[in-house]
Amino acid sequence: MEQEFLTVVSEHQGIIHKVCRMYRDRAEDQEDLFQEVVYQLWRSFPAFRQEAKVSTWMYRIALNTAMAAFRKQGPAVDYPGQVPDRPDEAGAKSEQEERLFAALRTLPDADKAVVSLYLEGFRYQEIAQITGLTENAVGIRLSRIKSKLKAKLT
Repeated sequence: MEQEFLTVVSEHQGIIHKVCRMYRDRAEDQEDLFQEVVYQLWRSFPAFRQEAKVSTWMYRIALNTAMAAFRKQGPAVDYPGQVPDRPDEAGAKSEQEERLFAALRTLPDADKAVVSLYLEGFRYQEIAQITGLTENAVGIRLSRIKSKLKAKLT
């Protein structure tokens, strides 16, 4: 089970990094959130029944972890094996990308969740399933988010 978990995290760690980058602006905070998300994934992995796609399950855990206002500080936990390091970020991030992430970080947490899933290519139905919103609410929220982002970026 440990090797299966490490494989899943390794193959889909980009999901975790994107959520961390959207919800935290400092690299240290992003790394802390990354570790917390991996811990929560590890805790819930035995209960994952693969009824949903792995990416859907990971987004749900990552977003819920990122949006948690107060996290319990527990004892240090040893993860099985070695969790992959952050992907190589050689080269500077583009100015446009940085502006986008800065604008996204100003959104309320629920809006960040919806827009991150949308930008990742999830359909409205999948976004609704992950966030607990209706498909109609997803569409309305995305329309409002796009207007906010356009105003912030122009």
